[in-house]
Amino acid sequence: MPEGDTVWRVAGQLRTALVGSPLTVCDIRVPRFATVDLTPGPVEEVVSRGKHLLIRVGDDTVHTHLKMEGDWHVYPAGGRWRRPAWLARILLGTDDFLAVGFQLGIVEVLARDEEERAIGHLGPDLLGPDWDPDRAATNLAAEADRPIGLALLDQRVLAGIGNVYRNELCFLRGVHPATPVAAAGEPHAWADLAHRLLVANRDRPVRITTGDRRRGRTTWVYGRPGRPCLRCGTLVEAGTLADGTPESERQIFWCPRCQVGPPGAAPRHGRGGP
Repeated sequence: MPEGDTVWRVAGQLRTALVGSPLTVCDIRVPRFATVDLTPGPVEEVVSRGKHLLIRVGDDTVHTHLKMEGDWHVYPAGGRWRRPAWLARILLGTDDFLAVGFQLGIVEVLARDEEERAIGHLGPDLLGPDWDPDRAATNLAAEADRPIGLALLDQRVLAGIGNVYRNELCFLRGVHPATPVAAAGEPHAWADLAHRLLVANRDRPVRITTGDRRRGRTTWVYGRPGRPCLRCGTLVEAGTLADGTPESERQIFWCPRCQVGPPGAAPRHGRGGP
């Protein structure tokens, strides 16, 4: 699932392939921008901002977002694609490489001075050079009455956390995702742990939050419903959490023994742990 660390790695791959070389291919397969031609470029910068990607070419910026299904591939010029051509939304190429964006949730071309319109709403970028833990903690504290599991996914609070990290952070902090921010513990501790987790994983092809690289043991609770908690042996549970809108509804996973439930919830004790 694309999260901030995934986009950070994609930016690095595109930077290596495109920056500094004249563009020989620009094919944007989105009706609104189908006639845009950014050749000969060159691409000056590729940067990630949370889950957003900015490719700067002259006075323009190509803004993309992977959403749930998107991906960027880089191929040698003339190389065989690993995904069907009909899924491609944008092609940017040089004499040596071709970058193809597949199933991207957002593809648009902006003037450089319009970038803030696309990303100005974002909170501190967990992998950005301007990461600001104090601002991140302040933003989180301002969500006092909101479930911590929803606040963590709000890119206006922190930029870069997706559903995997949301669930893993809640486990590591020992808090059920439905717990209000005000009852979830020190905001600085949440911001610091989120930053450390993403930094630790930004260069890894497989996301690991447990320190265990073995298959099925790379995450504590995410994607493990009905399986024993790796810490206490209690069966991991699953459910959904939303803010009242269908598009916000996402799965949550938790250990009923290791994670304290929201205030007012009946105490629960799982099986298999001491």
